[in-house]
Amino acid sequence: MSAQVAQDAHQRAQSRKAAASGWIGSALEYYDFFIYATAAALVFPQIFFPSGNPTVAIVASLATYGVGYVARPVGAFVLGHWGDTHGRKQVLILCMFLMGISTMLVGLLPTYNQVGMLAPVLLVILRLVQGFAVAGEISGASSMILEHAPFGRRGFYASFTLQGVQAGQILAAAVFLPLAHYMPDEAFVSWGWRIPFLASALVIVAGYIIRREVEETPVFTREEAGGEVPRAPIVQAFKLSAGDMLRVVCMALMNVIPVVTTIFGGAYAVQQAYGIGFHKDVYLWIPVLGNIVAVLVIPYVGNLSDRIGRRIPIVVGALGSGLLSFVYLYAISTHNVVLAIVMSLLMWGMVYQGYNAVFPSFFPELFQARTRVSAMAISQNVGTTITALLPALFATVAPPGSANIPLTVGAWAFGITAIAAIAAFTARETYRIRTDDLGHAGAQPMAKAEYEQRRAEVLAQA
Repeated sequence: MSAQVAQDAHQRAQSRKAAASGWIGSALEYYDFFIYATAAALVFPQIFFPSGNPTVAIVASLATYGVGYVARPVGAFVLGHWGDTHGRKQVLILCMFLMGISTMLVGLLPTYNQVGMLAPVLLVILRLVQGFAVAGEISGASSMILEHAPFGRRGFYASFTLQGVQAGQILAAAVFLPLAHYMPDEAFVSWGWRIPFLASALVIVAGYIIRREVEETPVFTREEAGGEVPRAPIVQAFKLSAGDMLRVVCMALMNVIPVVTTIFGGAYAVQQAYGIGFHKDVYLWIPVLGNIVAVLVIPYVGNLSDRIGRRIPIVVGALGSGLLSFVYLYAISTHNVVLAIVMSLLMWGMVYQGYNAVFPSFFPELFQARTRVSAMAISQNVGTTITALLPALFATVAPPGSANIPLTVGAWAFGITAIAAIAAFTARETYRIRTDDLGHAGAQPMAKAEYEQRRAEVLAQA
């Protein structure tokens, strides 16, 4: 009996370590992405590109940010394969070092004045490495946490992956924005901008210490011991789960809500051509405030999905945030700053989390363990990459001077979220299926009463 108690305590400890590992990895990933986006807008045009044509320099600098999305599908294929053949722990450590080291190296790059065109070439290469690395992080971390999670708590534990994403963006703002605000411009452009990039070294050390303490998941360990690790998990993923992979692509289009909130919404509110005239400082704070709210909301929604299922929160979150996009854009069009901020926090910080908090458990639950990382990484990154095209689409269908901009862009946003909701609704429910049976054809969920009883026992022991 004592041996069983010790084993249960060990498994609970591993569950917590896996959640912490996923949290810090995702925090590092989005810390790096956010500081790059900020630097690409504020300082990269002046220091990495020819100064003769400021417009070209700005466009080129922002294009290097978009380059990261080009590499994501490639990274999804390579890192997804690695996670399914070498283990979840191995791929997460690899992603962390690729992302962290490439970010640190950005902070060490020479400027255009020092090495000429070599400077932007090196910047693009490092951005490609970042995009490559980010493609395997969430799928690997979600699979790791899911397969370590206690019975009946997969939704709660897996949600920490996305809580880390939001926390990473808050951390980036906490490091970058004070430097940009308080440092003299000359010092900031000269060397101050490098500090957030070099600080990635601290996160790498912390992440490695935590991740090396996490054991490989029991599911992958059993497959490896039984000789069941596939040689070509990507091929098997398409053969076994093409329908669910398409559903995940469609659900990943929910990234339209952050696009509407921060990218198109910010341009609509701030750019002089649209004639609204909100102060830029307002939109620097919307991502920060939205992420603070999301950090608080995410674990509650993850826990809710363990009680009522994964599909309901995603469907409600998709349709609800899509409808709120109309009101958010209308608030901007009427120059109502307070209403615009409140609606952005409600739409993005709260309602959108019905999707954001649940997909880290729902997506990997749809796939068999042997193809889980590959199937999720490929399908999620394809969907997310599609949303990278949406700001340009919105600016095309609703250019400055056009009528009914809130209605036009809101209709596009709602249509896209409706696609995500339909994809979630047509997927099978997964929360009451045992971890070992996930993704297998014909796997049956436990009876609700038995599930709730066993889940209550696990909660009582926690």
